[in-house]
Amino acid sequence: MVGKVVKYGGKTLCWYGKRKLRKHAAESALALGILGAAITATAALAAAQRRRAMLGKVVVITGGSRGLGLQIAEVFGRHGAHLVLAARDAEELNEALAVLHQRGAILNSGTALTVVCDVTKTEDCARLVAQAIERYGRIDVLINCAGIIDVAPFQDQPLAAFEQAMAINFFGALHTIQAALPHMQQVRSGSIVNIGSIGGKIGVPHMLPYVASKFALTGFTEGLRAELAGTGVTVTLVSPGLMRTGSHVNARFGGDSQAEYQWFALGATLPGASASAKSAARTIYNATVDGKAEITITPQAWLAARIVGVAPAFAANAAGLMTRAFLPKPNGNTRAVPGGELQQPSFGPLRKWSDALQRQSNENAA
Repeated sequence: MVGKVVKYGGKTLCWYGKRKLRKHAAESALALGILGAAITATAALAAAQRRRAMLGKVVVITGGSRGLGLQIAEVFGRHGAHLVLAARDAEELNEALAVLHQRGAILNSGTALTVVCDVTKTEDCARLVAQAIERYGRIDVLINCAGIIDVAPFQDQPLAAFEQAMAINFFGALHTIQAALPHMQQVRSGSIVNIGSIGGKIGVPHMLPYVASKFALTGFTEGLRAELAGTGVTVTLVSPGLMRTGSHVNARFGGDSQAEYQWFALGATLPGASASAKSAARTIYNATVDGKAEITITPQAWLAARIVGVAPAFAANAAGLMTRAFLPKPNGNTRAVPGGELQQPSFGPLRKWSDALQRQSNENAA
């Protein structure tokens, strides 16, 4: 009798336990389903809000006629922003408007404002801001993307290369911020986005004028964000690695110009070594909407910055080895020439790919 009780009691307990487990499993599955649906709905809502965040906003972009600046303009334009594009060349600006119209980022050339502006001149930057406010009544976002790159060994970089890099890459951003910030502070709203570089985090050999100017911009941007915290004006630093903007043809090369151009152009065009400019522009849009303090574009750039931060001596020695092994030696040539004037890749597919990148970013208009 006792054996039967134990036997049937055990079966009953097993049945009861299985029933409870099935019930809990069903409840858990339901709970997980509800949680998953909630997460998906929240993400969809956030994405929808992000898409609408720049609708009707006024976005000023320096260096907006080509390269990354043009790609950024396209993304903001597609999200309904009023675009104000600044560059030194009026013809390039007109080409940029045609590209943006063709891609559906603006309704027509009259729906965006272009301003011929040399960011090294304070009066030009003041006029840029004044025209934007006169046209649209305000400035919501200022994106400093104008820049210049000189590539050569330090011994072949003249003082003028350092002065011009600082004038455009650093002081150009400073001038536009000084012009736009009083308006943003008055309305207690606005976003300032400075396009720095991984070259503002680590010392890239053969690019020291660019590196010096981007280090200056990085420090300035970080300090400015701290000073403006709580004022309603956000400041974002963008630190990209190599990007496929087609801008290698407009960078300038000294020393052994052809050899310098070959290594730089190869890195700036090959997938894996460089990031898509379109993808980078979307990332910059999201960071602007979210008011992020800083973003680093490409995993390689993020990793390189961390290695330099924790092991600077190792990073410097590794960079030195790579420089001695692969980069051209100084030859006394201090005259830099644009990459577009040098011999282009002879390998057919690579040449076509390079040309396609230039067309996408209006770099062949220069």
